[in-house]
Amino acid sequence: MYTLEIKRIYQPIDQNDGLRILVDRLWPRGIKKAEAEINLWAKEITPSPPLRKWFNHEADKFEQFKQSYLIELNNNPYGLEFVSLCKQQLLQQNVTLLYAAKDPQYNHALVLKQWLLPQLNEN
Repeated sequence: MYTLEIKRIYQPIDQNDGLRILVDRLWPRGIKKAEAEINLWAKEITPSPPLRKWFNHEADKFEQFKQSYLIELNNNPYGLEFVSLCKQQLLQQNVTLLYAAKDPQYNHALVLKQWLLPQLNEN
């Protein structure tokens, strides 16, 4: 099985990215769609607009944001489909979840990866 990675969409495209999935609800500023080399834009798996706006990328809110987003993910009707897609792709190539947030320590892509990993390892 290949690896599941996360990285900022502003980082250079790498041949080892494999399947590139944008996991932001809004298109990242300053990135042209034609140049982004996105294979999938998974808006459905992102935090809800009210949760995203409440969090506002404030580090002191991250733990509460994380718990709320995990609840959203567990109740997301698209969640199982997204897990299945990632699982299938990881048999063939790396999967890279792309996000635009500036802070690499406090962002929703970290939570999404944490939520995905145990499910990808289930039979």
